[in-house]
Amino acid sequence: MAEKKVLNLDSVLQELGQFGRYQIQNYAFILIPIALGAIYNSQYIFAAASVPYRCRVPQCEATPPRFETNGWGTWALPDSGGRCNRYVAVSDNCTADSFHPTETERCDSWIYEHQNSIVATFDLACEEWKRTLVGTIHSAGIFFALPLTAYISDTFGRRVAFILTAVAPAIVGVARSFSTNYIMYVVLELVEAIVGSGVYSSGFILALEMVGINRRVLGGNIISCTFAIGQATVALIAWGIPEWRTLTRVLYAPSFVFIVYCFLIEESVRWLLSKGKKKEAARIIFKAAKMNKKKLSPETIKLLTDETIHLEDSVPQTEEKKESLALQVLRSRVLISRLFICSFWWITVTFIYYGLSINSVSLGGNSYVNYLLTALIEIPGYGLSVLTLDRFGRKASIMTAFFVCGMALFGLPFIPAHLQWLQTCLNLLGKLAISMVFSSIYIYTSELYPTSVRHMMVALCSMMGRIGQLIAPQTPLLMEYMESLPYLLFGIMAAAAGLLMLLTPETLHIQLPDTVKQAEGIAIAPRSKKATDIIVD
Repeated sequence: MAEKKVLNLDSVLQELGQFGRYQIQNYAFILIPIALGAIYNSQYIFAAASVPYRCRVPQCEATPPRFETNGWGTWALPDSGGRCNRYVAVSDNCTADSFHPTETERCDSWIYEHQNSIVATFDLACEEWKRTLVGTIHSAGIFFALPLTAYISDTFGRRVAFILTAVAPAIVGVARSFSTNYIMYVVLELVEAIVGSGVYSSGFILALEMVGINRRVLGGNIISCTFAIGQATVALIAWGIPEWRTLTRVLYAPSFVFIVYCFLIEESVRWLLSKGKKKEAARIIFKAAKMNKKKLSPETIKLLTDETIHLEDSVPQTEEKKESLALQVLRSRVLISRLFICSFWWITVTFIYYGLSINSVSLGGNSYVNYLLTALIEIPGYGLSVLTLDRFGRKASIMTAFFVCGMALFGLPFIPAHLQWLQTCLNLLGKLAISMVFSSIYIYTSELYPTSVRHMMVALCSMMGRIGQLIAPQTPLLMEYMESLPYLLFGIMAAAAGLLMLLTPETLHIQLPDTVKQAEGIAIAPRSKKATDIIVD
């Protein structure tokens, strides 16, 4: 029987250039929708921003009504500012003796300081839960977006999934700017999150599958930094265009242009080979080699033009083996305990990460500048993870970052209100530390599980982390009871997550485990031994 020819795509990437002109061009195209995806992921923070408002007092209002009371508010509105209650009127005049000095009544209409937010447009005064629900609805849409995008990507191609998730938000987002009521707005917010949130994952895979193995860390960090820049950009645009309808149209309309990506970007070669589309894969490889000005070896050219070519891959497991592996994991107290610990890490990281972004606009000072700095501080956080993980180890680096985050956020409420700059600095320190954890936890979690179930376990932990993302938009409600409560909660959870690091093993310089037994063995492996001595059957 003739020997079956195998193409190792990583070897081909070595020949045509791991990050040459072709890959750079692909990145240039892919990073733009990813940056816009970051904008869409956080635009609701400004579109549904809190607005100062007060009760309408008919007998005292000017024509047209003004937010400032010009003195009469001292006898018509309670000390709280009259947001939801006003003093009972005893006459139709607007004098100090025209209102009861202590008895109040519920307001039935309000005056807003401005009309920039949906709070004013849809009259959501004294219904703070409706405002914060917008963020939770958006996060809930991601639950549906992840499996939907994965199905499209695996079935119809990375390129198809990427273009669809890049263009679809334009349609739904622009439609949302014409919402006539609150229900219509939140329904379209959910739909937009479902059809558009997968642009990051699909773009990430499409970009990295054509990058050499030695450049994937660099490629991944470039994408993460682009996402942070996108988040910062939305603050600048919202600062210049505060009115939510105009802002929404300006943010979403540009995505219509991504239709031309049908002619600009190529499909993933790995996906094409996995689907048996060998000629198309070979065409793209030859195109990349030409753009990178590289010459492929005769052996590679022969493999690319041979009809028996297929992508080198592991042998698929039978259903029986998959079931056996699942049972092995369930019977392993070590792996199950790690699953619970990792899930708490992920919930904590997403809860704090998104919570800090959302609550940054409530800090003293300019809310747009606060959010801008909170987004940009992620970039050095990603850089620190690259510098520290291999030098000081996974546990020490991540644990330190958790504790720094916890101390900064737990101490923030105790800073006097007049020291706004110090409050902002502590908030930024907390965001930097949690961003470092966010990028590091992907690596560390994957190193704790065996190859056979690694993807499944990391995906499960990531899905659990979405609980934190769902809850984060609700943290502003806690300020109604105690203004510092969100930050105290962030600090406590970060400290608890850091302490849980003591229960997991160090994985620096440890060979990735392939079996359940090897994964369990990491916990008792002597640190002085080499990786090849530690991982044994």
